[in-house]
Amino acid sequence: MNFDIAVMPGDGTGPEVVAEGLKVLKAAASRAGFTYDLTQYDFGGDRYLRTGETLPDSAIDELRGHDAIFLGAIGHPSVKPGILEQGILLNARFALDLYINLRPVKLLPGVETPVKDKGPADIDFVVVRENTEGLYASTGGFLKKGTPDEIAVQESVNTRKGVERCLRYAFNHACRSDRHGKLTLVGKTNVLTFAWDLWWRAFNEIGDEDYPNIIRDYAHVDATCMWFVKNPEWFDVIVTDNMFGDIITDLGAMIQGGMGVAAGGNIHPGKIGMFEPIGGSAPKYTGQNIINPLAAIGAVQMMLDYLGQSEAASWVEAGIVHAISKMSSQSAGHMGMGTSQVGDLVADHVAGS
Repeated sequence: MNFDIAVMPGDGTGPEVVAEGLKVLKAAASRAGFTYDLTQYDFGGDRYLRTGETLPDSAIDELRGHDAIFLGAIGHPSVKPGILEQGILLNARFALDLYINLRPVKLLPGVETPVKDKGPADIDFVVVRENTEGLYASTGGFLKKGTPDEIAVQESVNTRKGVERCLRYAFNHACRSDRHGKLTLVGKTNVLTFAWDLWWRAFNEIGDEDYPNIIRDYAHVDATCMWFVKNPEWFDVIVTDNMFGDIITDLGAMIQGGMGVAAGGNIHPGKIGMFEPIGGSAPKYTGQNIINPLAAIGAVQMMLDYLGQSEAASWVEAGIVHAISKMSSQSAGHMGMGTSQVGDLVADHVAGS
């Protein structure tokens, strides 16, 4: 089997961690017996400063022809915040209709969590975030902008189609053999009555009709933040809207040990997925061989699972755990080894050597 993979190394330390991820991908492919073709794209801050382009329509058309996208990190100190994020990341999400943001929150052995008295058995859940609607749909505008009477309106857009396809993905994920058959809807039904009435009705209608064996639960988003810290073991699969998902997944990254080990996917099931480390481009560490590549390698693990190579994905996770056992810390510059050495450790473990 052959896969077409687009690679966008991005900015700052992005190319460094992507290189280690590709090193691990090569080892996994050799052992599992699949092949792949890579197409490199230089979209990011340097290209924007050189050409004024972020992600042109022609590139979107090309990306549609790939099975997956491996993204390093976007963010350049010489580019105003928001330009690259909206022009590349959000543009790709909306243009490719990557309507699922998938965020595993898993504390791996050997990684420290700031949550007292909790270990890997307690922190192991997945957040399914709707990725193309809600407040991020950019519906709204200004009235009397720049005057004392200025009004700014930003509306949360929730369609039945968008809500239902996200919920069905989450229900299906809760059915996986590596999950525990429980799905928690996270919202704010007591205040945001219109949007969350739609989510609540769809959640229960779909559950009653098609997933009667899945245990359903509900939690307000503010209570969820509290329980992430107090009782993370309560969660298995979480489904929520775009804004709430954006907020709680950063908290999830912290309780799983920090941005250095957190990876995520932006997915259109059955079409294409874009996988990336959650942390930023960390430009101050560029070229120093001290950045932690484990999140990018974790993104490769997610990509392999998405491509149907679940056994290879399990090898990568085992390789990450092995590398952690050899590191003095997971923070940049304090790992006890360089970026490329960490990649070598994981790749060698995946290769079976």
